[in-house]
Amino acid sequence: MVMPDRVAYPGREGAHSAAACDQLFPDNAELVPLPTFSAVAAAVTSGEVDYGVLPIESSLAGPVAETHDLLYDSPLSIYAQTVIPIHHCLIGLEKIPFEQIRIVRSRPIALDQCRQFLSTIPWATAVAAATTVGAAQEVAANGDPTEVAIASERAASSLGLEIIARDLGDHPEAYTRFVSLTTYTRLDCTGEDWRLAFSFVTDHRPGALYLALEPFSRHTIDLVQLVSRPIPRAPWRYRFDAVLAGFPLDPVVRETLAEMRTLTRELKVFGSYPAG
Repeated sequence: MVMPDRVAYPGREGAHSAAACDQLFPDNAELVPLPTFSAVAAAVTSGEVDYGVLPIESSLAGPVAETHDLLYDSPLSIYAQTVIPIHHCLIGLEKIPFEQIRIVRSRPIALDQCRQFLSTIPWATAVAAATTVGAAQEVAANGDPTEVAIASERAASSLGLEIIARDLGDHPEAYTRFVSLTTYTRLDCTGEDWRLAFSFVTDHRPGALYLALEPFSRHTIDLVQLVSRPIPRAPWRYRFDAVLAGFPLDPVVRETLAEMRTLTRELKVFGSYPAG
């Protein structure tokens, strides 16, 4: 008998990450909710679970810095990706008028995506939580109807909370890209559209970034994402996290990365996975 994959995600049933798990692992997976992003990464690294699922990019707020940093600081690799639409709801113990709201809890990125709504209730205090479903859990546990959360309809249903308002986001079309993580890098491309995620650090001198990226232009390789992140152990120094369209064993990709390695101080692969 084949045992199901154990898949960790941050939050609990009702989290957007749980919905991403359903898409990434539609068949025979045992889902393991954990309290934080770092707990998910640690569980995968230790072998406690087979995979972890984390958000990595919002169509509105951009890259999810914590996931990028966990990839950089751990031996994990992106295995697959999926994109899900994000619909923010205002949920609470009971339906109350907006003027009675005292505290709004949610994950910082969700609060940022609902700034227009929050500006209409300036008397309420926005309180950050590790996850949107964690914010909803706090609202349910505190038992105060003047405390509400910005979370998903799925979170409200799983916790027995009321939906006070729907579609709070500043923009009607909002999406989040999620990735599944594991401890090895895939090399099983079957000819489909493929992605390679990596990170690099350049010398701190004029033109260093241009020189590092020039081989992509010369070899006509599409760089579909480029993100700068500070290096904590080196103040005012930065690394660059990137994603290219291609498979690491393709000759042109191998040649480009080999050339890039000679032009950078550090080059680290984050994952190889299908684009779809």
